[in-house]
Amino acid sequence: MAVIKGKKYVIGADNAGVGLKKVLMEFLVEEGLEFEDVGVDSEEEKTYYPEIAKRVIDKIKESNYEKEGILICGTGIGMAITANKFPGIHAAACYDLYAAERARLSNDTNVITLGARITGPVLAKKILKKWLSLEFKPGRSTPKLEVIRKYEKENFGGNEAINN
Repeated sequence: MAVIKGKKYVIGADNAGVGLKKVLMEFLVEEGLEFEDVGVDSEEEKTYYPEIAKRVIDKIKESNYEKEGILICGTGIGMAITANKFPGIHAAACYDLYAAERARLSNDTNVITLGARITGPVLAKKILKKWLSLEFKPGRSTPKLEVIRKYEKENFGGNEAINN
């Protein structure tokens, strides 16, 4: 299982996830992947996870949705909830390899969230590698994703990311 080369990523964590973020950034470097870190840099920094999620999403939007996101907090849940408040963002909290696989293959996610208090560094690297190695291919899940995008249009309007 090899990661897909050529994509660019944005990574961010709150103070609960900063340790795991450092481990995952080392992993991204080892894999030769290009990424941008938007913080935080220490456990003492008290920036709330929704603010970090927004930083990552803003970078994704600035890239015209070419970049993808990696978000880490205590559980990954708050980051996923926040990220999914933005049009064109499909985020999933992944705790195991199967969730990472389905997040990509069934749900076409462009953001993965991880929980530093739930998932240890070794497993987190395996989960991230699985997610980075897969791409959505149209199939049985396509009609379901079309319904999601329909709801997205209804709730967010005619955003470019939704129309793609």
